[in-house]
Amino acid sequence: MAATATLAAPSFLLSSSSHLKKLSPSLQLPRTRSVRVRAAKLPAGVEVPREQPKLSEPFLGFTKTAEVWNSRACMIGLIGTFIVELALNKGILQMIGVEVGKGLDIPL
Repeated sequence: MAATATLAAPSFLLSSSSHLKKLSPSLQLPRTRSVRVRAAKLPAGVEVPREQPKLSEPFLGFTKTAEVWNSRACMIGLIGTFIVELALNKGILQMIGVEVGKGLDIPL
């Protein structure tokens, strides 16, 4: 089975229209051309998927991949916070200037 890909590359060839020929070369815009590339056969070890994945529409940007990366970043930040607290022997609230004491100070 042959694989196909479409590439877009700028073409610096001049158009045959007369008004573009009158412009200086610095004012002419490059055009893009579409080129289709077909491979004779797939490389060894590459398989064509049997069916296309059925992806649901993301809800306000909440996709599985985004949530996995967000949770990984959160874990790294939380561990970093613990390391800073251990190194400075102070809590995060004390470091930013919040008075830490007895909490709500409710007698039980």
